[in-house]
Amino acid sequence: MLRATTIFQKRSASSSAPLIRPIQRVLVANRGEIAIRVQNTARKMGIETVSVFSDADRNALFVKKADKAYHIGPPLAAESYLNIDKIIDTALKSGSQAIHPGYGFLSENAGFAERCAQAGLVFVGPPAQAIRDMGAKNVSKQIMEDAKVPVVKGFHGEDQSDANLKAKSAEIGYPVMLKAVYGGGGKGMRIAWSESEFDEKLASARSEAKKSFGNDEMLVEKFVERPRHVEVQVFGDHHGNYVHLWERDCSVQRRHQKIIEEAPAPNMAHETRLKLGESAVKAAAAVGYVGAGTVEFIMDPRGEFYFMEMNTRLQVEHPVSEAITGTDLVEWQLRVAQGEKLPLSQSQIPLNGHAFECRVYAEDTRDGAFMPTAGKLTYVDFPEDARIDTGVVSGDEVSIHYDPMIAKVVVWGADRAAAAAKLESALARTRLSGLPTNIPFVRRVLAHPEFAAGNVYTDFIPDHHDELFEKVETPAEIYLESAVAHALAALQKSDNGVFQNLSFFRVNVAPKYTFKIDGKDVTVRFDSDHLLTISYDGNTFEATLDDVTNIGNDEFQFTLEANGRRWSTVAKNLKETLMVNGVGQNEYETLHSGNFDAYAGAAASHSAVAPMPGIIEKVLVQPGDQVTSGQALVVMTAMKMEYIIRAPEDSTIEQIKCQPGKNVPKNAVLVQFA
Repeated sequence: MLRATTIFQKRSASSSAPLIRPIQRVLVANRGEIAIRVQNTARKMGIETVSVFSDADRNALFVKKADKAYHIGPPLAAESYLNIDKIIDTALKSGSQAIHPGYGFLSENAGFAERCAQAGLVFVGPPAQAIRDMGAKNVSKQIMEDAKVPVVKGFHGEDQSDANLKAKSAEIGYPVMLKAVYGGGGKGMRIAWSESEFDEKLASARSEAKKSFGNDEMLVEKFVERPRHVEVQVFGDHHGNYVHLWERDCSVQRRHQKIIEEAPAPNMAHETRLKLGESAVKAAAAVGYVGAGTVEFIMDPRGEFYFMEMNTRLQVEHPVSEAITGTDLVEWQLRVAQGEKLPLSQSQIPLNGHAFECRVYAEDTRDGAFMPTAGKLTYVDFPEDARIDTGVVSGDEVSIHYDPMIAKVVVWGADRAAAAAKLESALARTRLSGLPTNIPFVRRVLAHPEFAAGNVYTDFIPDHHDELFEKVETPAEIYLESAVAHALAALQKSDNGVFQNLSFFRVNVAPKYTFKIDGKDVTVRFDSDHLLTISYDGNTFEATLDDVTNIGNDEFQFTLEANGRRWSTVAKNLKETLMVNGVGQNEYETLHSGNFDAYAGAAASHSAVAPMPGIIEKVLVQPGDQVTSGQALVVMTAMKMEYIIRAPEDSTIEQIKCQPGKNVPKNAVLVQFA
């Protein structure tokens, strides 16, 4: 167990003091798992909670768990979770003394923090001026330079013309990172590797920044190749006390968004760890920070680190910091917001063991597409020996209107290897059906020898693409057990029923069934009660079926012997689909569910299609245009991200089948080629 010894005091007070008062009831201005996270701690502290919800979340778990819940508008976030007037009015109407913003939505909105104070409500977060200073990346860079915190070379000036940004990029030297000044969460960020692609990347970054933050101002930074993303959890109170709770490594990312986070950072010298913590506390003190915040650094292969940005809120990955320090950061937030001093000094904060967090997303990861998906989660079951932060249960919807994160799986171990093994075990026993998830992909990352060695950096996924996305032939056992499970479920629905007794059953219905399993026609023939013949793709397997048992709750189990192997399988009838947990575990769950559509992207031979439900933003071509392979055709937004649909080959545009501002479903044809 390690402890740091440096203590910092606040250098200067904020220009506008936030409201401080006792909290008996708090409104959580957010949704999903973070709303439940705050509710759980508030309840432990004897504080009542109030939820606000949109039409899309009317039946959500976080609404049911709140002491009070109020409807605030339609699914569109701008008309519900981002509507400041509605949220403040609801807080006052509900008798709340405070508002906790969670993360995302209004959590880093300085105007919202000020409006709370004006309404007599405690904003559970930092002073508005700190949010404003750190939210503007150009301002924050200057503050960090003045505070002697290392910063990366770049431009963050006032001249925002495209021509000036392009000129500054040439001065800095390619590759450069284009970043939204008021951005966060990977939104409004693009890498321009050369001058030839600068214009397109800048236009795309500006567009996404405008939609996400209402501002398209950009800054330019030298892109550090093979960097690590390391961030430090900091905390301040109203009495001038500051601490850090060690660092997290969040380098394993896709689309600039994190997938796996861990604390502490692997392969880091303790001297570097202490310098990181001290720099982060300097950053917080420089803006008179109060509450929970995260100072993000980029670290080069030599171990040199540079300030990147400060997130003036609780982070999605805060549980790993809680795990290695034995703290509850939401409790710290609520206590500090009421004027209490920090519960611990720097020298009292331990560094104990290692923790991992995996973000479980509803997305198609095949071939590195990482396409978000929406729809019903027909079955949800997590292991009990891991910390699970989630806002969903079986039957809930992943909405097209919000982030596709389903849950966070958090584990702790005495060291990194032990923690990684626990995460792999927890993910292997996680059962999610109805939508594809990133769990199989994360398990491949965990199994990669370079990850196991702690050699992580932000390009880890693209650099190891071939190994991580290697196409593995589905074992025959997966098709066999899935087809037999479907056949037994069909027999169960027959008049005679499958489970007339526990020893076995009699087949008094048609003995042959054909099912579509992962796009393959698989035929099951009952030659007798115990003997089956199963065939697909020209292959035929003889199988023995035993121990068919109804175990209740629409679940049944059976033992199958085929292909030189004998194993048991449990299946659950979910009405709309069948969840099968056998030899494949969750790596093949989507194969059983029957709900996994092939990602079409722009690969259809004579058309470009929508990879997911979304809204068309721009159409960049018109009928008769000659386009080349990879040329941008349509810009669409879905689940808080912007996507560019490109031509799959050299073609001529025959017809445009979409309009800006219109919603389109997944696989809708957007552009037809001649």
